[in-house]
Amino acid sequence: MSILDQQPALIRTSEQPTAVVRERVPMAKLTEFFGRAFGAAMAAAQAQNASPTGPPFAMYHGMPTDSVDVEAGFPVTPNFSAAGEVISGKLPESDALEAVHKGPYDTLEQTYALILERMSAEGLTPSDTMWEFYLSDPEKEPDPAKWQTRVVWPVI
Repeated sequence: MSILDQQPALIRTSEQPTAVVRERVPMAKLTEFFGRAFGAAMAAAQAQNASPTGPPFAMYHGMPTDSVDVEAGFPVTPNFSAAGEVISGKLPESDALEAVHKGPYDTLEQTYALILERMSAEGLTPSDTMWEFYLSDPEKEPDPAKWQTRVVWPVI
């Protein structure tokens, strides 16, 4: 089974306000961080009547090593203000390559490799930020083979 339904596509993203927690996180602690960040961002947004406008996401700043500078939360309506550890951010407007990854999170590197391959073939330069929308809820879909993650990698 292919990890992608289709080849990475060139898209134009629009700017979206977000409610996120941003930290430098050891790669081994990402799952724990995501659980905490998604919960905190949702609670802070709901307390301000700022509704999520999309699925949970994580934006990575720079290439991951043993740790990564990451923000995780939700795109929200524009009326959100920082509250405690939850800050107001944004997903930028940008040209980007996008692909929907099917399968467990530990195989996402294959999708990133396919996106890089397409960028290289088209002479595009990858941005140092990229993000993932988590389209499947592992608590509702226990089979990792069915999980879907939308990967968006802007180009310069």
